[in-house]
Amino acid sequence: MAPSIRLSPAARSLFDEPLAIAVQGLSPRQQVTLRTSLRDETGELFQASARYQAGDDGELDLARCPALPGGSFSGLEPMGLLWALQPQKPFWRLVKRDVQSPFLLQLEVFEGHGERPGQLLAQAQHERAFLRDGVRRVPVREGRIRATLFLPPGSGPFPGIIDLYGTGGGLPEYRACLLANHGFAVLALAFYSYEDLPKGMKEIHLEYFEEAVNYMLQHTQVKGPGIGLLGHSKGGDLCISMASFLKGITATALINGSVANVGAVLHYKDITIPPLGINPKRVKVGKSGIADIIDVLNNPLEGPDQQSFIPLEKAKCSFLFIVGQDDHNWKSEFFAIEGSKRLQAHGKEKPEIICYPGAGHYIEPPFFPMCAASMHLLFGKPVMWGGEPKAHCEAQIDAWQQIQAFFHKHLTGKPSETPSKL
Repeated sequence: MAPSIRLSPAARSLFDEPLAIAVQGLSPRQQVTLRTSLRDETGELFQASARYQAGDDGELDLARCPALPGGSFSGLEPMGLLWALQPQKPFWRLVKRDVQSPFLLQLEVFEGHGERPGQLLAQAQHERAFLRDGVRRVPVREGRIRATLFLPPGSGPFPGIIDLYGTGGGLPEYRACLLANHGFAVLALAFYSYEDLPKGMKEIHLEYFEEAVNYMLQHTQVKGPGIGLLGHSKGGDLCISMASFLKGITATALINGSVANVGAVLHYKDITIPPLGINPKRVKVGKSGIADIIDVLNNPLEGPDQQSFIPLEKAKCSFLFIVGQDDHNWKSEFFAIEGSKRLQAHGKEKPEIICYPGAGHYIEPPFFPMCAASMHLLFGKPVMWGGEPKAHCEAQIDAWQQIQAFFHKHLTGKPSETPSKL
């Protein structure tokens, strides 16, 4: 019997779902190297490889068989060939631009453990999709709003969430659509550097976000009385500002967000919040040329920078802070703790804070490979994001469950079936 790769699901899976990988038809205890490859939409190549030894029966099941030292990872890692994917181009991050097409994953099995791949023994292809069958993708151009709404299958109404990314700008849709696959109506919202929105991020007007909140609250497919907010990085402090000043927010989840307004002047009606001060002299550049910017921001508890602290005690919602303890973009754990202190000092509910040791800044949906460093739009050079690949991967899996459970609890009143693993 010739060697062959057995995948489950066989041909296609959702990107945030586990994929079972096995090889059959090998010789007893045969040494092989497995390699995965994936090209993003710009054509950049990501690869991972691992060294294995088949069992006495010639079977190799990644759920039971540990990887041997010498590859991209070692130990028992059934999904290692996905989370360990690394770009061949330095400082490149895996993102999905068109969620309507899948990523195509190539798997190959080679003879032996050499530095160069031996004879090709077996290969397979697998689609990693972003949209579950029946999920509707609706471009939204209402008033000033530039967004995409994802609606789960069925008649609804569904718990509603607005999803915001950070300083990258544009309109990333992949997290929103993966969340919609789990039963939420999710609005991926652009706020700059997209179509006719402002090109830069000098000033932000909260009235724009208020339009988006009202759009969701009035939508027939969105279950009221309030909606949720999910934001990463700069999107996190925007979500805190929205929760603090706008009506109709029930639950706010932040992934490595800030409790101070960062990077742009924030306006709402007659209120202005200045951005937190920065000191570029505190950038540390190592031999690799990668900048560490963790100390660049001023402390929002001191002097005039206190004006940048967002008055989150005004919010009438529950908060969840997801924190990567190795975040090198800024001090996410410090921000979460100070936000918690501020809320409790004003008699508000204590927020949920979930900290992940070894996780960096870009905590994405499950199985996105960790991005250790990439170009920072505002700094114009590569910066380190932090994280240790295996711990970061585990954090992404758990955080994804925690975020869904948080929104289920606060937007539907029903707990979800997913207990925490940490």
